[in-house]
Amino acid sequence: MYPLSAGMAAFVALTRSFASADPSLQAQREAYARMATAFSPPLPAGLQVRDLAPTGLPPLRLYLPKVAAPEVGWPAVLFLHGGGWMLGGLDSHAFLCQELALRLKVAVLAVDYRLAPEHPFPAALEDSLAAWRFLRDGALGIPLDRSRLAVAGDSAGGNLAAALCLALRDADEPQPRLQALIYPALGDQPTASSTECADAPLLSTADMQACLDAYLPVDSLRHCPLALPLRAHDLSDLAPAVIAVAEFDPLRDDGQLYAQRLQEARVPVDYFPGAGLVHGCLRARQLPEVDRLYEALFEALAKRLL
Repeated sequence: MYPLSAGMAAFVALTRSFASADPSLQAQREAYARMATAFSPPLPAGLQVRDLAPTGLPPLRLYLPKVAAPEVGWPAVLFLHGGGWMLGGLDSHAFLCQELALRLKVAVLAVDYRLAPEHPFPAALEDSLAAWRFLRDGALGIPLDRSRLAVAGDSAGGNLAAALCLALRDADEPQPRLQALIYPALGDQPTASSTECADAPLLSTADMQACLDAYLPVDSLRHCPLALPLRAHDLSDLAPAVIAVAEFDPLRDDGQLYAQRLQEARVPVDYFPGAGLVHGCLRARQLPEVDRLYEALFEALAKRLL
């Protein structure tokens, strides 16, 4: 049904091989962790990594190139991982944080935010905001260029990155230089893609509904723009965005609609349509269609930060 390249089909099959038949949350988290480990390359030689546990903040991990800091300080990216608000942590997306830091020569700060269903909305957003303010206020203890900061996230992390920008705007705090949203989950209303891609590889519409039910267990929360940014009536005065979606993904139209609405609000947007991609494909490095996504992401970040 989905015309995937041979390489993408092999990636999907390998990813699915780590699935657990045990529906318990613990088993699902363990299976996700095993899958993430299998796709994680070793730490590159040119990178240093430091885990942080600041008082009152979630656990953080700093990725820093092993080169002299720029004279004006490091540009930096706050990274918020995907996993349906229920899975993942500092290890699950190390592969992407490493590449961002090494390729762009920027500091990357990853956030181990609290997970649902134990900690539903707004816990993950509160943790993300606390980490952003920690970074922005120069508390990392490294030379930092506070005028060149971005936020990035994939899937549920893309939701949190978009919500973070809305929350900062509503609090009259400065925006990041860029919000990078990779196949983000931004709404709960039916779309063409949620129907067309209902049984898409690696994320089905039913999977997404289960994630929303865990993150937003009370119906009234689904009207809150900080929970679902497509609910926002006003998207003006937000950070410029790069939004990348996957063609075969029930969330495809979330990103497309958000890009259109940002553009209507006069927010600059770079949009990547993700031909041939599936949800979670960032781990399928070296496939040509995935490499194109990476290059679009790197280009957008470099344009705003470097």
